[in-house]
Amino acid sequence: MYSRTYYPTVVLSDIHLGSPHAKTEEVTAFLKSVNCDKLILNGDIIDGWHLKKSGLHRWKAKHTEFFKVIMKMMENFGTEVIYVRGNHDDFLDALAPLNFYNVKIVKDCIYESKGKRYYITHGDIFDTVTTQMKWLAMLGDTGYSFLLWVNKVYNAYRMKQGKPYYSLSQKIKHKVKSAVSYVSDFEKELVNLAKSKKCNGVICGHIHHPENCYYDGIHYLNSGDWVETLSALTEDENGNWEVKYFDRADYRVTAFQEELAVIDKLITIAS
Repeated sequence: MYSRTYYPTVVLSDIHLGSPHAKTEEVTAFLKSVNCDKLILNGDIIDGWHLKKSGLHRWKAKHTEFFKVIMKMMENFGTEVIYVRGNHDDFLDALAPLNFYNVKIVKDCIYESKGKRYYITHGDIFDTVTTQMKWLAMLGDTGYSFLLWVNKVYNAYRMKQGKPYYSLSQKIKHKVKSAVSYVSDFEKELVNLAKSKKCNGVICGHIHHPENCYYDGIHYLNSGDWVETLSALTEDENGNWEVKYFDRADYRVTAFQEELAVIDKLITIAS
C-alpha cells in the first residue's frame, strides 16, 4: 500500500510513454503516493514521435495503467488535470484548447496561486530545432536514445558490481559546452516571456533539467523528466515549490514488499 502525501499542485513532464526509456512503473508509483487538487502534465507525456516510428505495439499495459491511476485520482480526490502539449505529443495541437469533465488540454496557460501568476508552457516554443527543423530534432532524438541505451548497459554493469545508479548520459550532457549554453539561453528566454506576460514565474519542462531558482526576480521552475532524473514539481499549501526526486532504491524495496504481501495473501487463501 502507498501512503499518499497531499499537495495542492503537482507538475510532471517529459515522461515519454511509448519510448523504451520511459520510467513508467516509477512515475506510476509516484502518482500512487500523492494526492493533489491539480495535476499539470506539462508536455511530452506520450512520445508520439517514437510511437509513430516504432508502431503502436510499443504501447504496453503499463502505459495504460499510468492513465488509469490518474482517472482514479480524478474520481477519488476530484483532481483537476491540465495537459499541456509538448513537441513529442504535438498531435494534441488539433485538440487544444479542449475542456471535458475535469480535464483541460491546452498549448499553454496561466496558473494563479497565493496571489502569484505562473506562465505554464512545455518550453519547446523557444527551441528553433523542434519548431522549425523537425527532421533535425528527430535525428537528435535518435542520438539521445542511443546515449540512453549506453546508459542502461552501463548501469546494468554497475548493478552487478553492487554499485548505485549513475547517469552517464547526464554527465556527458553536462560536459558538453553547447548543451550547457543551450540550457542557460533556454531559461533566460522563458523568464523574459514570463515578464512580458506580467507573471511572477514560469513553469516548464522540455530540457530534462529540473530547477527551482530565480532570474531577475522571476521564479523559474522546471519539472525535469521521467527518463533520467525522475523528478516532479510540488507546491505546498503555503505556495512553496519544491523539486521532488523519485528514489529508485525506495521503489525497489516497496515493490519487493508488495510482492511479498501478495504471496502471503495467496498462502493465507490456500491454507
